[in-house]
Amino acid sequence: MRTIQFSPVMRALAVCIGTLSFAGASYAAGDKGAYDSAKASAKSTYEAAKAKCDAMKDNAKDICVAEAKAARTRTDEQAEATYKNTPKAREHAVHEIAEADYKVAKERCDDKAGNDKDVCVKVAKSALVKAQSDAKASRVSTDARMDASKDKREADYKVAAEKCDAMTGDAKSACVKSAKAKYGM
Repeated sequence: MRTIQFSPVMRALAVCIGTLSFAGASYAAGDKGAYDSAKASAKSTYEAAKAKCDAMKDNAKDICVAEAKAARTRTDEQAEATYKNTPKAREHAVHEIAEADYKVAKERCDDKAGNDKDVCVKVAKSALVKAQSDAKASRVSTDARMDASKDKREADYKVAAEKCDAMTGDAKSACVKSAKAKYGM
């Protein structure tokens, strides 16, 4: 049996996408206080992580700073996606997180030379393109499901409203009111 090995970048992107999928559980969409708190926490965590990088040198320092920036981007974007709670916001967050992870991966590639470095950069770019493509496909799919759901509700409402036409007076009014409530019209 063959096992599939994922690069650290791919694992990080999978975690990001999964986290965004469940981000709504951490706080309610539209909760400005939680959003502001998450942004402030991201900033302070970033500053502390960046301060630790100051003791490092050369590419290790560059990697450390890129990782700190990526962590901040991840927290900021997840908070914003949850706050806005739209498919487009979630897609944007995945794009931004993937870009930040790509920058970290490219910094890691700087320690390599020749073909190894070229391959490393191509792998990082491939992970970026895959994550962004998956995010777009997910948004398009979500939009299509939402449109289909709306169309189904409207069709079901029309059937219920048509049944109400056989009634008169208060019974008809109650029937229409019930149909509107049931199908969200």
